[in-house]
Amino acid sequence: MATSEIKSKTMDIAKSLINQRYWPQLTALFLLFNFSCSNSEGHSEVAKVLSPPLEMATQSEEKNIQLDSQDYDRRIDSLVINDKSGNWSNIKKVYPKTGALLPFNRVIAYYGNFYSKRMGALGEYPEDEMLEMLKAEVDKWNIADSTTEAIPAIHYIAITAQKSPGKGKKYRLRMPKSQIEKALSIAKKINAIVILDVQVGMSTLQEELPNLDTFLAMPNVHLGIDPEFSMKTGVRPGHKIGSFDAEDVNFASKYLAGLVKLYNLPPKLLIVHRFTKPMLTNYETIELRPEVQLVVQMDGWGGKAKKRGTYKQVIYPEPVQFSGFKIFYKNDTKKGKDTVEMQPDEVLKLVPKPIYIQYQ
Repeated sequence: MATSEIKSKTMDIAKSLINQRYWPQLTALFLLFNFSCSNSEGHSEVAKVLSPPLEMATQSEEKNIQLDSQDYDRRIDSLVINDKSGNWSNIKKVYPKTGALLPFNRVIAYYGNFYSKRMGALGEYPEDEMLEMLKAEVDKWNIADSTTEAIPAIHYIAITAQKSPGKGKKYRLRMPKSQIEKALSIAKKINAIVILDVQVGMSTLQEELPNLDTFLAMPNVHLGIDPEFSMKTGVRPGHKIGSFDAEDVNFASKYLAGLVKLYNLPPKLLIVHRFTKPMLTNYETIELRPEVQLVVQMDGWGGKAKKRGTYKQVIYPEPVQFSGFKIFYKNDTKKGKDTVEMQPDEVLKLVPKPIYIQYQ
C-alpha cells in the first residue's frame, strides 16, 4: 500500500477513535504507525493527530506526585464529621492516584436501560428531556453543597438479569455494543462520566467483565456491580435477593486496577449496590487500591424514614470506603405520606455524607 494510502486510512481511523475517546486503541495505533512508517512521508502529520493520548499519559504520571493529601483528608473529614463511632476513618487508608474523582466531586447519576421505561430515567424519558432533568439535579446539588462540585453521570445497565435462561442459560442479557455507544454519546453531550452496570444473573464477574474491556479501558467509563441479581444459589433473578462476597468485589477492583495500570488511566469508580446486609458478605476483607474508588450505595426504596433507617442499618455499620445513595422518583413516594423524594439538604444529613447520588 502506498504511503499516501496508509496516511489517509490511519488519519480516518485516528479521527474516529478520538471522537469516541478510545484512548488506549489510539495509543496502540500510534505505536503501530510509528513502527511501520517511521521513515515515510507524512509520518509527522499523522503523529500529531495520534500523540495526544501519549502526552496525556505523561502528564498523568507527573500529576501522580502532586496529590494534595491534606485536601483529601479535609474532604474526607467533612463527609464523616458526625461519625461518633470513628469507623469511617478507614476510608483514609489508601490515597488514590491523581485524577481521582472522589472526594473532590460528588457524582450525580441517572440510571437505567434504553430498552426499558421501568428500569430508570435513562429509558423512561426522551433524551433531551432526560438530560435537562439531570442537569437540573446537578445544579440542585451544587447549591446544597458548594464545597464539593457535583458532576453528571450516565449509569447504564450494560448487562441485565433475565427471568428466562437465554443463550448459555445464564439468566442475563448483554446489551449490544451500539447501546453502550449510545450511552457514551449521550454522556458526551453534557460532559458526563459513564458507569456501566452489570447484573450477572447466574454468570460471574469473571466471565462478564472481559466483554466490557473496550469500554472500561476508556478514562471516562467506570463500573457498577449489582449483588441483587447475582444468583449464586441457582434461584432465578427476581425470586430472591442475590449476593456478592468480598471476593467478588475484590476481583472487580483488581480487574479495574489492572486496566488503570495498563493504560495509565485515572482511578476508576466501582459502585456496589446494597440494601440488605446479606447482599454483601465479609465486607471487612474488601481490599482498597489507589487505582479504584469503591462506593457502596444504599439503593433501597421507600419513604424517607425507611430510607434513612436502611442507610443506618446497612451502610453506616459496615464501612468500606465511600458511600452512595439512590433516589427513586416514583417508588419513594408511591406509598406513605411523602409526596416528594428526598432532597439534597436531607440526604446531606446522613452519616457519612453520600458522595455518589443515583436517580432512578
